[in-house]
Amino acid sequence: MTSRTYPKTPLIGVGAVVLNGNKVLLVRRAYEPGQGLWSVPGGLIEVGETVEEAVKREVEEETGIAVRVDRLIAVFDNIVRDEEGKVRFHYVLIDYLAHPVSGEVLLSKETLDVRWVNLEDVKNLQLTKTALKLLNQAGLTK
Repeated sequence: MTSRTYPKTPLIGVGAVVLNGNKVLLVRRAYEPGQGLWSVPGGLIEVGETVEEAVKREVEEETGIAVRVDRLIAVFDNIVRDEEGKVRFHYVLIDYLAHPVSGEVLLSKETLDVRWVNLEDVKNLQLTKTALKLLNQAGLTK
């Protein structure tokens, strides 16, 4: 298994902007990178899993919400360096638009909080840089 910190190669992750009317599903991260900050649900792709399967699994694992994947929004690099300039985290993130099909919001071991947030209230939360970039790219923030 490749270490998440100081990896030898980039790790491939997925995320989802889950929309339900004028609300977006957000999670507050329990671990680095982005510990304590709000983000979209997501995680790493597992071997043998398609990108779409990974999106569905990760959203449900982190939030309790089953989703239908709609379309690709963006692909981002998330590279975090330490004080010495060494790469501490390196993720290639593939983010999709998705919509809920069933389930109720639940916490997981990876989340400090999970909630549906009105789009106009997103600006009041401390978001990860990549989540803010993604929501801007999706045209959901002003």
